[in-house]
Amino acid sequence: MRLIIVDGLDGVGKDTHAWQIKERYEKKGENVVIRSHPESDNFFGKRAKKALLGKGNVNKVKAAIFYMMDVLHSIRKFYRRKDIDTLIMVRYLVGTAYLPERLAKIAYKFFLNFVPTSDYMFFLDGSPELLFKRVKNRSEKEMFENIDELKKVRRKALFLVKNWNIIDASGSIEDTHTQIEKLLNKLD
Repeated sequence: MRLIIVDGLDGVGKDTHAWQIKERYEKKGENVVIRSHPESDNFFGKRAKKALLGKGNVNKVKAAIFYMMDVLHSIRKFYRRKDIDTLIMVRYLVGTAYLPERLAKIAYKFFLNFVPTSDYMFFLDGSPELLFKRVKNRSEKEMFENIDELKKVRRKALFLVKNWNIIDASGSIEDTHTQIEKLLNKLD
């Protein structure tokens, strides 16, 4: 099974690019599953989403914990299934960057020991200012969708993902996808 991780901050285009990647492999006849966290098909995903829409430090911690439990649920349910050729996980380990800095590093290292990794780990990056422009008119505002939080989380996330494939997603969807396609061609 090919495991592809698409992660990044809010507004960077994770779901858009995950669906484009899915189309790539489906055209080759593969069975592809996308899990975009938080998922609404289980307790942990629902609780993570509820916490993300809340306020305060308690909800920040709840969101990160339930988010990681949601990811673990997806791994248990979908990873290594013989009927899936490619599993795309959207929002995977970078959710730990939403925790306070010391805890973020510890949680990332802890979960890194329990979740599968691959060469196909993509962190889509963009400036907090650009990402804020992309998310500011959303009807449902999550607690991290403001310029100050985007700056803090991006700094922590870039530290955590230094060994990932980092993609500049500040251009058009097409430009970003071209970068992803080049890496996929090399990795396949």
